[in-house]
Amino acid sequence: MEIKVTRAQTNRTRPKDADLGFGQVFTDHMFVMEYSEGKGWHDPQIMPYADFSVSPAAMVFHYGQAIFEGLKAYKTSDGKISLFRPRDNFERMNRSAKGMCIPPIDIDFVMDALKQLIRLEEKWIPETLGTSLYVRPTIIATDPFLGVRASFTYKFFIILSSVGAYYAEGLNPVKIWVAKDYVRAAKGGVGEFKTAGNYAASLIASEKAKKDGYAQVLWLDAIERKYIEEVGAMNIFFLMDGELVTPNLTGTILPGITRYSVISLAKKWGMNMSERKISIDEVFEAHKEGKLTEVFGSGTAAVISPVGEIRYGDKVISIGDGTPGETSMKFYNALTDIQYGKAEDSENWIEAVD
Repeated sequence: MEIKVTRAQTNRTRPKDADLGFGQVFTDHMFVMEYSEGKGWHDPQIMPYADFSVSPAAMVFHYGQAIFEGLKAYKTSDGKISLFRPRDNFERMNRSAKGMCIPPIDIDFVMDALKQLIRLEEKWIPETLGTSLYVRPTIIATDPFLGVRASFTYKFFIILSSVGAYYAEGLNPVKIWVAKDYVRAAKGGVGEFKTAGNYAASLIASEKAKKDGYAQVLWLDAIERKYIEEVGAMNIFFLMDGELVTPNLTGTILPGITRYSVISLAKKWGMNMSERKISIDEVFEAHKEGKLTEVFGSGTAAVISPVGEIRYGDKVISIGDGTPGETSMKFYNALTDIQYGKAEDSENWIEAVD
């Protein structure tokens, strides 16, 4: 398919890097294509960023068929543009699509479309360390039908946003709140897919956590309510008694691209690393015994986010001395050095936008 390109008549100015928040500043153009049963994906185009016209009966509004991804483009130290593991994101998108009865995308085609879009929007890529161009590919069901079934039509689109740090704290340790009375996902459900409904289900606990001064919610398993799963916007890692531990994937945890990257680096560095069940009680007991050295989250938005406090009911523990831990910083520096072109990409994680 040939991608039609329609340029915006006026081009806006990107805010200064210091003024960038997260997900508030959008570029001049976007990529869009449609799907129809029997025809497949069609009419790909890069066009001016604008609102969509969608039927009030579109099935996405009523039955929640919506999936998305999040990845980043970086301006490297030598002025080139790089994408961090983008094909892994689109492969995960296709896994989410399968789970939500959405037709898959051709990864090579959408990679080409994304690169064309980014080249057109190069001026929107900030260059300060910690800033980037956030990429949000999304698929929604557009069939105007109120019966319960999978949609026959879909819209795939990619929008871009110039972003700064995800958390206002930056690399300073964040506080997380353990959900005791709320459940995010159960086995056999859609917890492992990046679908909109998962995030909607997390909002009530997230709002309560924020009112109590906590940045994120740490979710426990749905059955026994004791095994740690993930944080709302991150996977989670614990350094306990010399062992780096992260919950194993059970079908209820999003398989994070940054999570995979941390695990790969940990094994490469010869760390004692394991993916296994870990209970909240084990974490608190390790803290009591002085064995809990560091806690940090990993995700596309924040890369690495140190955790300085965990609240579980009436119990609160502090980790570290209020500054990012040595291990957290080691992973952060290693990943960002690769992303910004300051270190050799020995893992072949970078795809250049030529």
